[in-house]
Amino acid sequence: MRAFQLVGWRQSPELREVPVPEPGPGQVLVKVAGAGACHSDLHIMQAPAPLPGFTDPPFTLGHENAGWVERLGPGVTGFEPGGPVIVYGSWGCGICANCRQGRENYCQNLGGQGPGLGGGHDGGMAEYLLVPAARYLVRLGTLDPRQAAPLSDAGLTSYHAVKRSLHLLGPGSTAVVIGAGGLGQMTIQILRALSAATTVVAVDTDAGKLETATRMRDHACPAGKDQGAGGVLPPATRRRGLPAPA
Repeated sequence: MRAFQLVGWRQSPELREVPVPEPGPGQVLVKVAGAGACHSDLHIMQAPAPLPGFTDPPFTLGHENAGWVERLGPGVTGFEPGGPVIVYGSWGCGICANCRQGRENYCQNLGGQGPGLGGGHDGGMAEYLLVPAARYLVRLGTLDPRQAAPLSDAGLTSYHAVKRSLHLLGPGSTAVVIGAGGLGQMTIQILRALSAATTVVAVDTDAGKLETATRMRDHACPAGKDQGAGGVLPPATRRRGLPAPA
């Protein structure tokens, strides 16, 4: 199979031919439908020296993954070949106190390192991904795995941010999303889903991103040194993402 691998520190990644992994006991082989490119991947590619906790290259990049179950290792239940799944990206040891509470992103032994993020696990920028345990798989139902892959990281990051403040939101509240790029747009959608009565204001320096935010039926405000307490756009211009009047 082909895999996009980091072959050495301070070297450009390469598309290489590698063997298709065979799932062992408790493991699942996933046929990759989509693998998101995260800014962390860029950091790894540009790292000037070995990163703490990372195995030495070569290894396959990609920690935002979704696809279809290809093969089940011995003892795996609850999934069937061909089923669409998304892959949770923080893989812990499974036995420390945090992992036993379902908080594998705070693993005390491996630091929650998952596919393509060190710890000896190849990522999903390949035709197939070997997942070490079925607990890292979530059924996608009717969602297309080719589009769902970024939800495993970009979606979770935004969801985590909203959940921390959800108790403060509700009718009459306002949530300000600073930055209306990929994560910001995810955040806006999650706010709409979890607290529909909240007024959402998106702030960005990019007029195109503000226009996208307004298409999500939210207010938009251009960032800048003059956008203080008096810089919030009036209702007539908020929806269109236009500059505030002088």
